[in-house]
Amino acid sequence: MTYDTRVLLFLFAMAIVIFRISRIKWKEVSFVLIFILVFLLINNIAIYLFSPQEGVKIYGTRHVLLELGGRYDVTAEQLFYQFNITLKYFTVIPAALLFMVTTHPSEFAASLNRIGVSYRIAYAVSLALRYIPDIQREFRNISRAQQARGLDMSKKEKLHRRLKNAFSILAPLVLSSIDRIETITNAMELRGFGKKKRRTWYSARPFHKRDFLAVFLFALIFLASVLITFHDGRRFYNPFLP
Repeated sequence: MTYDTRVLLFLFAMAIVIFRISRIKWKEVSFVLIFILVFLLINNIAIYLFSPQEGVKIYGTRHVLLELGGRYDVTAEQLFYQFNITLKYFTVIPAALLFMVTTHPSEFAASLNRIGVSYRIAYAVSLALRYIPDIQREFRNISRAQQARGLDMSKKEKLHRRLKNAFSILAPLVLSSIDRIETITNAMELRGFGKKKRRTWYSARPFHKRDFLAVFLFALIFLASVLITFHDGRRFYNPFLP
């Protein structure tokens, strides 16, 4: 919601602290983190290619840092705008990874159902969360099997060969994923999933005092973020104003 740099920096610092407290190991989240960072790089490049003066439109001033010709001049406003986009990603990434690693999918599905979400949708979310670590594990297994057959994925191989070898892993990965989806679908149909309006949950948990405290604290942070962001009627913090 916010593009206020002050709010984003505070939220980023808080996310890093919480992530450090959790003591999550790098190898547990490295696959997803690298994928997100690559997507972030592509996103930043695309923003500059298709809208290189977006920052100028937002902040209303134009300070050229590097002249490249026409609309592709590098401006301080555009760099600051893309810095905020990058900061938004880095603010969300630690919290998202923490959620993925520490939240039991069945407990989360039960919680969604408890607040009124259809149990069919809640169970679909649970399956999606379970699928992420499964796909990582399957990718590693296929990669090791391919390397045992002589497929070199190390830095010794040339880049185009490594990319070609990586694509050879995707085909069996997709096929195994489709097979797993079919197996789960058949198992759910055989158990009559979706025929009743309600269902019980084996992994449901009641709320405790610390849960209410956490909700209260994050509600305060949310309200403070909204007030700071929109106190002047804008979503963007503008350091270029005189």
